Amino acid sequence: MSVDALSNPPVNGGESGQPQLSLGTAAARNLATTTKSVPQMQGITSRWLLRVLPWVEARGGAYRVNRRLSYTLGDGRITFVQTGAEVRVIPDELREIAVLRDFEDTAVLTALADRFVQQDFRAGEVIAQAGQPADQVYLIVHGRTQQLGEGKYGDDTVLDVLADGAHFGAQVITDPGQSWPFTVRAETAGSLLRLDRQSFEEVAGGSPQLRAHIEDYRAGARQPTNRRGEADIALTSGHEGEVQLAGTFVDYEPSPREYELSVAQTILRVHSRVADLYNEPMNQLEQQLRLTIEALRERQEHELINNREFGLLHNCDYSQRVQPRSGPPTPDDLDELLSRRRSSRVFLAHPRTIAAFGRECNKRGLYPDSVALHDTTVPAWRGIPILPCNKIPVTKEQTSSILVLRTGEDDQGVIGLHQTGLPDEYEPGLSVRFMGINEKAIISYLVSAYYSAAILVPDALGILENVEISSAT
Repeated sequence: MSVDALSNPPVNGGESGQPQLSLGTAAARNLATTTKSVPQMQGITSRWLLRVLPWVEARGGAYRVNRRLSYTLGDGRITFVQTGAEVRVIPDELREIAVLRDFEDTAVLTALADRFVQQDFRAGEVIAQAGQPADQVYLIVHGRTQQLGEGKYGDDTVLDVLADGAHFGAQVITDPGQSWPFTVRAETAGSLLRLDRQSFEEVAGGSPQLRAHIEDYRAGARQPTNRRGEADIALTSGHEGEVQLAGTFVDYEPSPREYELSVAQTILRVHSRVADLYNEPMNQLEQQLRLTIEALRERQEHELINNREFGLLHNCDYSQRVQPRSGPPTPDDLDELLSRRRSSRVFLAHPRTIAAFGRECNKRGLYPDSVALHDTTVPAWRGIPILPCNKIPVTKEQTSSILVLRTGEDDQGVIGLHQTGLPDEYEPGLSVRFMGINEKAIISYLVSAYYSAAILVPDALGILENVEISSAT
């Protein structure tokens, strides 16, 4: 085609000088309304946690969880500070050991922390031997160990798996002269900190407050309790005739925990010209608000999982945390998780964790069930749905966690908290409030979502931690 033909195309759009016989599509679109979608958003996920949690009204912006009085305190997870190859325990973190819980003298805790000695261990190494004198407190810095007991026929049985942040040997502080009731053997290489009985006695000898605190702890430990550590309710059964019945009462925690509603907020801005002129066929304000609310709900689920104050990952009782037996999430690990609670309702796991569990099932020739939930078919284990949640973090070491929940207020489970009837409420627990129009003709709306979560009793939530999700090469 010549330069003149390129610069002067046929008026009617024909080729090679031929006249165009019908209206072109480019011209026709000027007179037609195209079929279009509403604005799409890639960040929208299934948000299963928000769908399966029963939502309870929190009038007054707070929810108080009353429990029976417990004398024994659950053990916590200890964190450390590392400088090169040297590791030290943070003094305040020693309060995570049950016997030191609520001990206020930081100087004494610092003196104890300074006396811990670092020790590396190899895979297969025995750290503590059953029957030997228990004269050390051990804090596991890094690595995985097995707590072994003797089976009925003399073989080893795995009682528990201890990993980063766990500890054992607190009886050195409360009951000196005891022997190890179990063997602790390293499953992987790692490091730990240890404190011997003599070093502890040196610190306690110069601190009357520490000695008094330990005596108070021992007194509480001598109170009759049930297997959950709650103050016992005296009962009489199996008797005949006129027997003097036991008298009792049910005591409550003197300072129950209160969960305050958290908030996620943003200010949505829309120019008045857009709101006035560009509302056909879709209302611009509605579409802006819809996408903003989707982002708020995504943040809400993230906070319910990860928030340090009320998030499930940080508020699970340490007695309900389980370590995998080998590394990847296996059917045995999920069975262990289920065995620690009644009436489990759902598993929550990162999609990659679910894939890793599927690989382990394939290795064993197992085929997980499928169940219908909210008009959707999802995989399940032992009839419990396994739901994807990409808000559960995956570490740089390619490990993650699996959560299992019992839900509902009547079942002493995990519940979501919100408040309805808010001013300018748009959805339950979410309000959209007009803030005015500024001098640049921009309309502003305050969009707020109020929420929290509460764990009514410790065994309502369990976590399988540090599961390896990378596939073997």
